[in-house]
Amino acid sequence: MAKIIPFKAVRPTRDKVSLVTSRSYDEYSPAELASQLDFNPFSFLHVLNPAYVNQQKIGLEKRFKLVAQKYNDFKEEVVLIKEEKPVFFIYEIETKTQTFTGIIAGTSIEDYQNNVIKKHEDTLQYRVELFKDYLHRTGFNTEPVLITYPDNSELTNWIAEKKQSDSLYEFSTTKREKHILWKIDNPDEIVWLQKKFQEIGDLYIADGHHRSASAELLYEEDKASGNENLNYFMSFLIAESNVKIYEYNRIIRDLNGHSKEEFLAKLSNDFWIKNKEQELWKPTKKFEFGMYLDGEFYSLILKDEHSFSSVLESLDAQILYKKVLQPILGIEDLRNDERIDYIPGKQSIVTIKEVIDEGEFELGFMLFPTDISEIKELADNNLIMPPKSTYIDPKFRSGLVVYEI
Repeated sequence: MAKIIPFKAVRPTRDKVSLVTSRSYDEYSPAELASQLDFNPFSFLHVLNPAYVNQQKIGLEKRFKLVAQKYNDFKEEVVLIKEEKPVFFIYEIETKTQTFTGIIAGTSIEDYQNNVIKKHEDTLQYRVELFKDYLHRTGFNTEPVLITYPDNSELTNWIAEKKQSDSLYEFSTTKREKHILWKIDNPDEIVWLQKKFQEIGDLYIADGHHRSASAELLYEEDKASGNENLNYFMSFLIAESNVKIYEYNRIIRDLNGHSKEEFLAKLSNDFWIKNKEQELWKPTKKFEFGMYLDGEFYSLILKDEHSFSSVLESLDAQILYKKVLQPILGIEDLRNDERIDYIPGKQSIVTIKEVIDEGEFELGFMLFPTDISEIKELADNNLIMPPKSTYIDPKFRSGLVVYEI
């Protein structure tokens, strides 16, 4: 029985929303970032990185203080405004290929702790601590946790009906994405929506495991303060059929001392190998893997698909690790080994070819995307996916909706 709450959101004024909101900070190239910060005084990037010219010269504590100061400047200048009463939002993102629609709400730390909100990824403690300190020092968060819920026809119909009403915002970005936001402030609709999610039951984190873990840590440290906002964290709730799951492909710097012939011979113990030569080949189903080596593509088909005792063992990312990366290529730590890197499946496999042809990497693997049912089964059984197993859309725009702590 999941609990969601409306909250007094902070958001841009209607006339400035397209100027304020931004992609995630780390998605910008240095040139794009400099352009935004130099020529757009309303960009939320000024809040996220208020000392970008000399950011390497200041400590984290001072940087977080500057973030809080710039955020308050935006509020004082009425670039950002605060809702007078708690509200929900419906948010729609329309890309070239897909439309994502969900609900922005506060979700419960208690539900997170009691596994009503379920996890499938491990977290790095230093990142959890760092973002917890950021939340504590700045007092706000604009990056919601992406959470899926089982498809529900009543919710789907209700959202479709609300989308017929006047929107709060409607704007496009330079990435040719369209963004629309509707405010839900009717008390009866708020109560109805809360009851719906109580009926739905378990929720599943799709993206944002570190953000939710940081919110929990901050709650545990500061709950004696009596600040009720600590009891919740902002989430973007979306039907599980509406998320788009991409794979993370792997690129490897060397063959761990093996010749090409030796490496292929070792692979043949577990895979049927077919040389695809110059065909840009990628897997079309589970237990298939693409490979790029020495200027040629290969298909790798797992020989034994029935030898797994758990959903974790049968994940393609885990199979690749257990049968290739660890035993043959000597890669133990998927997070920290400098011999491996990752490219989101959202990018063309031509990118993998180009990176390897440049010479810094020698080998690439293409995987088939994980299914939402696998993610849910892992979470239901308290199992953790290998690092960099999924890249999930949609991505939320910074500065669109802010949750104050």
